[in-house]
Amino acid sequence: MDSHESFDVFVQECPSRQIMQRLGDKWTPLVLLALAGGPLRFSALRQRVGTVTPKVLTSTLRNLERDGLLRRTIYAQVPVRVDYELTDLGYGILEPMETMRRWSEKHVPMVLAAREEFDARE
Repeated sequence: MDSHESFDVFVQECPSRQIMQRLGDKWTPLVLLALAGGPLRFSALRQRVGTVTPKVLTSTLRNLERDGLLRRTIYAQVPVRVDYELTDLGYGILEPMETMRRWSEKHVPMVLAAREEFDARE
């Protein structure tokens, strides 16, 4: 697709579909929200996100860097320091991510009740 064509996430080959899938993967929203407050080092980011393994976090960070959503900065000091921070493009996705976070936190009781009701019927 060239820049003059429209994009459609329902078309399997469309790059917009890949972007949507990346934004919806297991760790991406948490990483983006964790970086909303500013740059973090790997260990602080991992602690903030939770149970993610170093390998999976590294992969997630590389994918987000490749997509232009975050920047990795290496500081030549002993020991070497690496910071991760959102780019302008990354900050642009925070509003919908924040909306999803607030919705999720607000609706926990209703979702849990729905699960219990469903499971009781099964």
